[in-house]
Amino acid sequence: MSKIFETPLYPYVRSADQDAAAPVRHPVVVIGAGPIGLAAAIDLAQHDVPVVVLDENDKVSWGSRAICFAKRPLEILDRLGCGDPMVDKGVVWNTGKVFFDERQVYSFNLLPEDGHKRPAFINLQQYYFELYLVERLLALKAEGRPVEIRGGNKVVTVAPKADGVALTVDTPDGPYRLEADWLIACDGAGSPVRAMMGLDFVGRVFEDNFLIADVVMKADFPTERWFWFDPPFNRNQSALLHKQPDDVWRIDLQLGWDIDKEKERRPENVIPRLKAMLGDDVEFELEWVSIYTFQCRRMEKFRHGRVIFAGDSAHQVSPFGARGANSGLQDTDNLIWKLKLVIDGKASESLLDSYDVERIHGADENILNSSRSTDFITPKSEISRIFRDAVLDLSETYEFARPLVNSGRLSVPCTYDGSPLNGPDAPGLPARSRPGSPAIDAPVAGGWLLDRLGGRFQLVGIDVPIPASLEEGGIAIDGLALLTADDPSGALKARYLGEAAGAVYLMRPDQHVAARWTAFDEQAVRAALNVATGRARRRA
Repeated sequence: MSKIFETPLYPYVRSADQDAAAPVRHPVVVIGAGPIGLAAAIDLAQHDVPVVVLDENDKVSWGSRAICFAKRPLEILDRLGCGDPMVDKGVVWNTGKVFFDERQVYSFNLLPEDGHKRPAFINLQQYYFELYLVERLLALKAEGRPVEIRGGNKVVTVAPKADGVALTVDTPDGPYRLEADWLIACDGAGSPVRAMMGLDFVGRVFEDNFLIADVVMKADFPTERWFWFDPPFNRNQSALLHKQPDDVWRIDLQLGWDIDKEKERRPENVIPRLKAMLGDDVEFELEWVSIYTFQCRRMEKFRHGRVIFAGDSAHQVSPFGARGANSGLQDTDNLIWKLKLVIDGKASESLLDSYDVERIHGADENILNSSRSTDFITPKSEISRIFRDAVLDLSETYEFARPLVNSGRLSVPCTYDGSPLNGPDAPGLPARSRPGSPAIDAPVAGGWLLDRLGGRFQLVGIDVPIPASLEEGGIAIDGLALLTADDPSGALKARYLGEAAGAVYLMRPDQHVAARWTAFDEQAVRAALNVATGRARRRA
């Protein structure tokens, strides 16, 4: 494996801003070149919104970071133009297995139905993930899109103003100042921007520690997620095994609360634990080791005037369920199209309040699931442990008990039920494609539905005639006519029509359903667009 994490991808280069007589003002500045900041910048560039990314580093992240990327974020990455390299390099998996003591109690399939372009999950080291995002960003820049990434640029002061944000940036050549109409803080769980602004970040710290180890080894374990409760090699604790590319395996071992973290991460203590799990005859090398104490917390609000927080800077969850980076990508997916409309003067700043509403809903959903997972994995009382072990015993034989087993409720796409942007819903259509939900992929003539959606408002007519385009208040709505006859699998009909003869869907730029009907009504579509852009309230 080439050590891509040692190669500067965006080395420090002195910018013209550093020699300007007065601070240069940019439409959008993104702080942080991790997965979330890079995704935000790519989305902005694709919308032709000028953006500058600032990061004190100049290369991809290294260490035991995110590895599990779910189907919905992969679909977002397709829209950003970099889904294929992620999936091509990643380890694809749909199956998970749960073990209790020495026996397998059951297995599950996260994507049991056909008719989807992307799998339930891929495993991919974060350094590869960031590499492909940087390559996409640089490709957009080479095409002439208005995007710039500056390594070796550390933001040291943030001063919000009524109409923007003033920044001081430190570099190897000394500090300089610049300004932004909008600032997106994607600077991680320890967010310096959040600290500079004196903002809250409250929640719960779980009294347990986990050894997170990435090991290089040749092994014949299948490409599945394996989770153990109370295994013989880690008694009264839990363990997790995931395969990654390049013969790298992620191993999580629960250690308990009262431990010496420095001592536990030493190789002479880690290696015996891994040998107990893998066997003395398995040869492996340690690539990375860390000790994590899990936390579930979020900011009270994600938007503070012209400063907007996304990803771990806004919310943090334990890694069980792969909800961290996956949730952050859904943050930027939700935010950027709204910011584009505001910058273009086609929507008021109040539209950005819906980012708070929708993504706080998503964060609370993730925190609830993550907290429940961690409580099940690490019971805090003897009664809780008895209940958990009984559930595990029953799950081996009885299907009703399996939903009660919580080894990490795995990331699923967020549906924005109750959002103020949701328009009317027609009775009788499938609940899974209701307003607020992300569009569900399906085969269509010439490829996949989601490959034809996104980046703009679209009207999708399924077995219903619709116009090729509409315009409302300066916002274009592109028409997409589909026929269920072109999908012999029946997936399109099942997911979008149910028993109805036809349907019309208004889709948001982030591929979420804004409204739907069983027949085309131009005035209803125009009214729903105004609701979806915050220019009108939905009538009761």
